[in-house]
Amino acid sequence: MDFEIRRDRTPQGPRKLTREREEYSRLMQQGYSNKEACRVVGIDERTGQKWRNGRKPTGKQRKALLPLGAVAEPSGPSRYLREADRIHIADRLRENATVRAIAAELGRSPSTISREIRRNRHPVNGQYRPYAAQARADARRPRPKTGKIRRSPELRDFIQARLDIRWSPEQICQALRAQFPRRPEMHVVHETVYQALYAQGRGELRRELARALRSGRARRKPRRQAQQRQPRFATPMVMISERPAEAEDRAVPGHWEGDLIIGKDSKSAIGTLVERATRYVMLLHLPADHGAESVRDALAGTVQTLPAHLRRSLTWDQGSEMAAHGSFTVATDVPVYFCDPASPWQRGSNENTNGLLRQYFPKGTDLAVHTREHLDAVAAELNGRPRKTLGWETPAERLHKLLAA
Repeated sequence: MDFEIRRDRTPQGPRKLTREREEYSRLMQQGYSNKEACRVVGIDERTGQKWRNGRKPTGKQRKALLPLGAVAEPSGPSRYLREADRIHIADRLRENATVRAIAAELGRSPSTISREIRRNRHPVNGQYRPYAAQARADARRPRPKTGKIRRSPELRDFIQARLDIRWSPEQICQALRAQFPRRPEMHVVHETVYQALYAQGRGELRRELARALRSGRARRKPRRQAQQRQPRFATPMVMISERPAEAEDRAVPGHWEGDLIIGKDSKSAIGTLVERATRYVMLLHLPADHGAESVRDALAGTVQTLPAHLRRSLTWDQGSEMAAHGSFTVATDVPVYFCDPASPWQRGSNENTNGLLRQYFPKGTDLAVHTREHLDAVAAELNGRPRKTLGWETPAERLHKLLAA
């Protein structure tokens, strides 16, 4: 033991044994018995019992002594379990009552009672003692606490390295569980990463790493209603309601969603194609303009590089760039289906991909400066990222499996 018993004990007088009391408290929390903890600290067993159980005032000269680790019970509505609740739990456990029966009697969820017993029982013998459980719960409650990322330099470095290569917080958290399956201290949820980035003054992650988020924001953005969409062209269209059912359930590959991401002053654009079943991404190079004819030619050239069984349909919004959809269908034999007005969720995979691409092609920049080679490199990087919706496979892996089959 590191604790050293004081040899000179006689001139104590009214002074408290502060150091001994703190060590005794630490040993009791580790599961030591009163007798063993008193021997290590060098105090009488009756003194240890008074520290552990508290003492009532017995005279003018003797003040009340609170039990070890006792804190005032919080006021307000009974959102948390109280000492009376814990006494009831202990009494019913001695009667071999079930967790569900105890929960019904207290008006709580069974998981609340189960979690209470698991977290606050004795760490060594497993017995549930109500007063000790109350002390453990009260000691755990005070806030603020040091964040999990701040406490672990290894965890912080792992997250920072993945943010540098533009992984999302959810992808990072999944990688942590896969790489450290038996180390729960290395497991966090993606909201923990967001909180570390967004919280002002915490410093758990470098503030400049907030720029690595795909939104490019260092703080949360409140939800607002979607802005009014641009006017739509009035030409014969086949609506999405007539699209084959196999495209809706993503069971058959070859159904694509498309759109444009627009550059500075609406003078440049890049076309995006996303395969619904695999989330595989292809980018259209539009160096001159993004008019109807240019988009048609770029689409036809890209789609014709695909195998026949991967050219089943294309879903687009009602943007004017698809005014030549009829000649595109004639050239490629790929039918085009149009979404309903103001319904971006009908091509949700493409909308999500456009958000990912904005990390590479920020809004308000000239998109015409990007070469065909650079677009291919960006698409390859996106297709190499693990995706939650694919069971953490990459779009390239999923497409390869389909082609092999």
